[in-house]
Amino acid sequence: MSSLPSPQLSVSSMPETLLPNLFLDSTLEHLSLWDVQLQSSEQGQKVVDTLEGNPLIPGVILTEGGELLGMISRRRFLEYLSRPYGLELFLKRPLTSLYRFACRDILRLSGDTLIVDAARQSLARSPELLYEPIVVELSMQNYRLLDVHQLLIAQSYIHVLATQLLNQAYQELDEVYKQLQRQASLDGLTQVANRRKFDEYLRQEWLQMERLQAPLSLILADVDFFKLYNDTYGHQQGDDCLKAIATAMSQALQSPLDFVARYGGEEFVVVLPNTDIAAALAVAEEIRCKVKAMEIAHQSSQACEFVSLSLGVATTIPGSKNDGISLASPEKLIASADLALYQAKKQGRDRVVLSSPN
Repeated sequence: MSSLPSPQLSVSSMPETLLPNLFLDSTLEHLSLWDVQLQSSEQGQKVVDTLEGNPLIPGVILTEGGELLGMISRRRFLEYLSRPYGLELFLKRPLTSLYRFACRDILRLSGDTLIVDAARQSLARSPELLYEPIVVELSMQNYRLLDVHQLLIAQSYIHVLATQLLNQAYQELDEVYKQLQRQASLDGLTQVANRRKFDEYLRQEWLQMERLQAPLSLILADVDFFKLYNDTYGHQQGDDCLKAIATAMSQALQSPLDFVARYGGEEFVVVLPNTDIAAALAVAEEIRCKVKAMEIAHQSSQACEFVSLSLGVATTIPGSKNDGISLASPEKLIASADLALYQAKKQGRDRVVLSSPN
């Protein structure tokens, strides 16, 4: 008589090369399945020989006339053979005799069942059936056996894969959202902040400087005789000129908090948080000099042979009780800088003018 395999439950393992080939929509057909069909008329010794042949086989499928009769798991087979007179009762008798004792509800699934669905159904079984193998029907009268441990390993891998894909999708969506935010905040031509973003930033820094009781400065800049520049050189060159000016203004900023935006048309605005009058005037003069140093020819200008800027500067401490340096609102600060810009134009352009208090 053949020796019996050790009466313990064998835990199967998934080949490492198989896991990377699994996807969210993988089915039972993509797993390693055992072809262990035995005719019910065969003796119990045949099961012993089959199980001894490979310690990973989780059980055997019983068929009768090609049709599925049932399944006997390795664990249950060894359990019944270990009972008193088990060897005498089952080894020399047809498997139908054993199956009458070992018959249990089996989980029978088609080969195209999703792995995640199969795992859910398997785990929904009663505790005593939880680790029983699953019968997989690939086609008519074509059955395979699946070790539930292998199924759970595959399901765990797919869960990790799904988590990774979700994280990747969230990251991609977050990046798209940030790009949309940037696009919504930028001027399409000059790629500095647009008017909407300027209004938002000015309100934000107004509140922050009010809490800190620190100075907030604003510079309004206008390209001198820009209409004449467009008439002389064309709108395409006019667009290039505005781009160059925006770049020069950005390069002139001193602090990470300093902020430049296109205010409209040929006007630009600079917000300088925590910047007093002297520092704001220095930034404005730096901007004026940088733009002029580019030496963009402007033969129609009545201020300079090159493109130049007129700039108005205003400074306040939001919420300060000192009437000499306090303006009541962001709008008042803009109006004050705009008045200084008007004075710069009136005085001959290509210059910086500081707004007078009140």
